[in-house]
Amino acid sequence: MATAVETLGKLERRITISFPLTDVRTEVEKRLKVQARTAKAPGFRPGKVPLKMVAAQYGYQIESEVLNDKVGRAFNDAANENNLRVAGFPNIVPKEEAAEGQLAFDATFEVYPEVAIGDLAAVEIETVQADVSEAEIDKTIDILRKQRVHFHTKGEAGEHGDGGEPIAANGDRVTVDFVGAIDGVEFPGGKAEGYAFVLGEGRMLPEFEAATLGLKVGESKTFPLSFPEDYHGKDVAGKTASFTITLQKLEWAHLPEVDAEFAKSLGVADGDLVKMREDIKVNLQREVAGRVKARNKEAVMDALIKVAELDVPKTLIAQDSERLAEMTRQDMAQRGMNVKDVPFPAELFADKAERRVRLGLILSQLVGDNKLQATPEQVKAQIEDFAQSYEDPREVLKYYYSDRRRLGEIEALVLEENVVTYVLGLSKVTSKAVAFDELMGSNAQA
Repeated sequence: MATAVETLGKLERRITISFPLTDVRTEVEKRLKVQARTAKAPGFRPGKVPLKMVAAQYGYQIESEVLNDKVGRAFNDAANENNLRVAGFPNIVPKEEAAEGQLAFDATFEVYPEVAIGDLAAVEIETVQADVSEAEIDKTIDILRKQRVHFHTKGEAGEHGDGGEPIAANGDRVTVDFVGAIDGVEFPGGKAEGYAFVLGEGRMLPEFEAATLGLKVGESKTFPLSFPEDYHGKDVAGKTASFTITLQKLEWAHLPEVDAEFAKSLGVADGDLVKMREDIKVNLQREVAGRVKARNKEAVMDALIKVAELDVPKTLIAQDSERLAEMTRQDMAQRGMNVKDVPFPAELFADKAERRVRLGLILSQLVGDNKLQATPEQVKAQIEDFAQSYEDPREVLKYYYSDRRRLGEIEALVLEENVVTYVLGLSKVTSKAVAFDELMGSNAQA
């Protein structure tokens, strides 16, 4: 039996559930008898253990199971009878006062909110577009060349030349010994032997790189170096040290020529440079299209959040915060980080979780109202699009269709794209061209 639904807040509700104690005892006895058929105990054959001994061993566990089953079933029945859409899990606690011979529990929970979506025709959304020009292809080739760089001793003649005058310059790889001291005292981390870095890449502080420029092998230089106030080494942050560096090795960078061999290294079997550039262009266009789609989807989602009114269940936010915290922990562990004793407070993810839950509720409303569910044909087309960049597209299809969870991820992706298309079709859309580098961000840098 359940009482009438109490309204405690905008979304919070409470129901009191009760049922006869005899129902629990009857069910416990029934389950104990079933357990006794296979119970084992020293001195007794299986199935011949006295019921009292079975009750002593399994009674508490079985009673807990019976209570959980009855309370859960009673709560679900009450929710269905009252047409309640329960968000998350209820908080169920025993009720102190109950009628004689009855067990009573208070179930406090939240319900899904009403979602009011404003006039999409009045919404203004700015989308982006970007092109891949020959300059972007050239820049990508330069990046690929730098990824295949070879270093040779500077000043020594070789197959590719001698690299010029044997003094340290930007682009050279230098190997140095160095020692630093503050007020004449060496400090932890301020000394190294055989330390290699490429000049001009910004790996070292500017004063360190400036002092290395112009040195020849065997030469040393002493110079002051001021550590920034926000330097990661707290013991030296904001202090000035005296460093002495000695150049032990000097190498110049040889970038591979853009020739047939270079093309072959990129997977162009016949070394055709025209085909190489076309392959690079296709890959860049695919990457640009993906980023444009992501940016435009984000713009649509931002617009939906502004135009929709709803209260977000705290229960769902808490659950998603826990999920995000665990996903972060697993991701860091997979990257080789030791996170065993690292705390991941769910509260840190609350803002992101609130946005995710809010959007989920809005999308669910839009999809249901406008029949925007993903069709099997759309799902297949999306997987086939993914498969284009793999050697064996059939294996990609098999990968997704063999696992319902993976297929569900694709369905969710298609559903979001359906919503984006629907919203853009109704709203006031303006398009802005963005530069390739801006769109690609740090990935466009060498």
